[in-house]
Amino acid sequence: MKGKVIFIGAGPGDPELLTIRGYKAIEKADIIIYAGSLVNPEVFNHRKREAKVYNSAILDLNEIIAIIEEGIDANKIIARVHTGDPSIYGAIGEQIRELKIRNVEYEIIPGVSSVFATAAALESELTLPEISQTVIITRPEGRTPKPKKESLTSLASHNATMCIFLGIGMINEVVDDLKEEYSENTPVAVVKKASWEDQLIIRGTLKDIANKVKEENITKTAMIVVGDVLNPGNFKASKLYDPNFKHEYR
Repeated sequence: MKGKVIFIGAGPGDPELLTIRGYKAIEKADIIIYAGSLVNPEVFNHRKREAKVYNSAILDLNEIIAIIEEGIDANKIIARVHTGDPSIYGAIGEQIRELKIRNVEYEIIPGVSSVFATAAALESELTLPEISQTVIITRPEGRTPKPKKESLTSLASHNATMCIFLGIGMINEVVDDLKEEYSENTPVAVVKKASWEDQLIIRGTLKDIANKVKEENITKTAMIVVGDVLNPGNFKASKLYDPNFKHEYR
């Protein structure tokens, strides 16, 4: 038996949104390192009784790698459980870099991102014909700096659908940046803890969404979605199911 690290996207919160492959990986893991309160602990209720469980919210990178190294030396299977899909703001790149230095075997199991759980909660298609065919996934600049060309104002110039992570705590600044390019009447929705039992949805426009967020005292764990797809009116149907449109993939 050889030790291995398995990065697992645990999904947005609802344990039933954990993939089958992710479920099986957690089931066989000897060590579980999960990303704190962002991960619903129910996603690893089926773990082995003897599995060791660590909350990475109280660990730094060196401490995480030390736990992994100890497990690998003992030929253990390590489940590194991240919220949503680990490729988006999951900080797996720096962990993978350390594993490569140490020649540690690993694999990545994708998960359902909170972006898509949010869209489902809003009952919205993020790409509607002639309204928006582009989805921008981003975050405002905080402790982590952003390239200058990726400022919210710069990205907003496209007037595409925008899904903003990690911005609810600075909602005023986010709205001010967006209003540089979007109309203040542009629809906005905020979804707190998409797919969790205590999910909360707030709808408004750039003109009033900040006040609505403050009234609900939402300060974290929420996605901001901006764009006309949220209130499209009478939009045109796609060509995909047009009776006069022929292609080989439908």
